[in-house]
Amino acid sequence: MFLFGRSSRTTDPSIADPNYRFGPPTRQSYFASIKDDVCAALLEYAGTTFFLLLAYGGVQASQSEAFSSSQVSNIERDMYISLCFGFSLLSSAWLFYRVTGGLFNPDVSLALLLTGVIGPVRFVLYCIAQLLGGITAAAIIYALTPGPLASNTFLAPNVNRAQGVFIEMFITSALVLAILMLAAEKHNATPFAPVGIGLTLFVCHLWAVYYTGAGMNTARSFGPAVVTGFPYDSHWVYWLGPFLGSLLGSAFYSILKHIKYWRFNPGQDTVDFRESPPDPVHNVKTAVRRSISSASRGRSGSRSRNGSGGDASQFREKPIAPNERPDVDRPGEPQSGLRPNDSAV
Repeated sequence: MFLFGRSSRTTDPSIADPNYRFGPPTRQSYFASIKDDVCAALLEYAGTTFFLLLAYGGVQASQSEAFSSSQVSNIERDMYISLCFGFSLLSSAWLFYRVTGGLFNPDVSLALLLTGVIGPVRFVLYCIAQLLGGITAAAIIYALTPGPLASNTFLAPNVNRAQGVFIEMFITSALVLAILMLAAEKHNATPFAPVGIGLTLFVCHLWAVYYTGAGMNTARSFGPAVVTGFPYDSHWVYWLGPFLGSLLGSAFYSILKHIKYWRFNPGQDTVDFRESPPDPVHNVKTAVRRSISSASRGRSGSRSRNGSGGDASQFREKPIAPNERPDVDRPGEPQSGLRPNDSAV
C-alpha cells in the first residue's frame, strides 16, 4: 500500500512530478535486497493474519447472532460485515504501513508491481505470505468459535458468474485506485491514507457483500475456502474478478500519471494558509471601489475634453451669424467675429 522504492526519471522541472527523483535510474539485481524482502514478507504474513482475523471474527459473530436471534435483519448484518472489514483494514494498515506497507492483498501487490512500486521478488513473496495469512486467520476463527465457518464468499441467488466477475472487478479496481492515489502517491495526507482506504473497502462492501460476499482480495476468499474444503464451485470468480480489477485500477492510475494529473488542480494538499481563497466580503468591497473609481475617472475625462467645468460651456463665446457681423470692427468688440456670450440663450 505504501511506498517501498521509487524509480527515477528525467522530466521537465517546470511540470515535474514531486514523487520522482531526478537523475538516471540505478540498476540493481532483483535479489539485491532479498534479505529485506523475506523479512518484509514474514511481517506481511503477520499483518494479513491480523487483518483477516479481525474481519473473519466479525463475520462469525454476525452469523452467530443471526442464528440466535430472529430480530436481526439482513441489512443490519450486511452493515455489520461491511464495518468489520472496513475498520479492520483501517486499523491494520495504520499499524503496518511503516513496516511492510500494509498490503494484505495479492491483487494490491500486483497493482504495485505493475506501477513499479515493488519488485517482482517481493511481489511473489508477498503473495505467498498473504495467501498463507488468509488460511491462518480462517483456521484460527474456525478453531475458536462455534458453528460452521461463515467467511466463505459465494454468489447470491440470481447472480450469475459473469455478473460476479464484473462486480468483483469494479470494487477491486476502486480499492486499488484508492491505495495508489492515497498511499503510493506521496502528499501531505499520505499518513492518513488508511482512513480513506478503509472507507473505500467499507463502501464497496455495502454494495457487493450481498451479491458476491465482496471478496476484493484473493487471500480473503482463498483462506476460508481452503479451511472448509472449497464448498463452492464459483471460487474461481474471486481469482479472476480481483485480478481484472487490479489491471483496471493500475491502468487508470497509469493514465493519470501519464497526463500529469497534478497540473489540473494543483496545491490541493498544501497546508499553506496563503493558498486559501481570499475574504469574499473584501472582494466585494474592492470590486465596488474599483467601479466607483472607474466611473469617477470617466466623468473627469469628459469634463477635461469639454472644458474646465460642466457649466462653463454656456459662457463660452459663440460665433456671430453672418448677418449680424458688423462691417467694421468697433472698439470694445472682439476682433475674431465672436461676441461675449452674456446670456444663457
